[in-house]
Amino acid sequence: MDTDSDATPPTTTEGRLALIDSVLALPYPAGEESEDNGVRSSGPGHHLLILRASQDFWDDRSPELVEPAEQEIEDEFSVLATALSRRWGEPETVDLWPYLEGDEDGVRAAVPEPMGQLCNLAGSMQVWRVPGGTRWLGLSVGQADPEFPIWLMAAVGETSILPG
Repeated sequence: MDTDSDATPPTTTEGRLALIDSVLALPYPAGEESEDNGVRSSGPGHHLLILRASQDFWDDRSPELVEPAEQEIEDEFSVLATALSRRWGEPETVDLWPYLEGDEDGVRAAVPEPMGQLCNLAGSMQVWRVPGGTRWLGLSVGQADPEFPIWLMAAVGETSILPG
């Protein structure tokens, strides 16, 4: 995902759900690619979307600016999670921190995508296993660094990479 992107994600909940639905139907590409001006990246076995982005915080990281932005993203996360739970039932929580850990020598194993990108942006995600197939949909909120925008993200991947 492009942290410097000026791309515009969908502006409504309905638009975000439509984008999720369209990406769930897309085949996975053979190689890594980024489309929609940085709003979507895809590769073998995954898609990753920015559904909503706050402003960036390069000039001002004060709590008066950051906290309302965090709340807006969290509120939209809740709205989308409720809509997706109505469709597919309650999600499971997937902890992303273990994907950052290395072995005893500190060597990090190859991490399948989209987990490799997500674990650098968020600590966990809510996951729904999409009925009738081998895909899952995850929602998470993350941020590359304190000065970057806060992102509401959706990820699609193969169920074989999920824990348990």
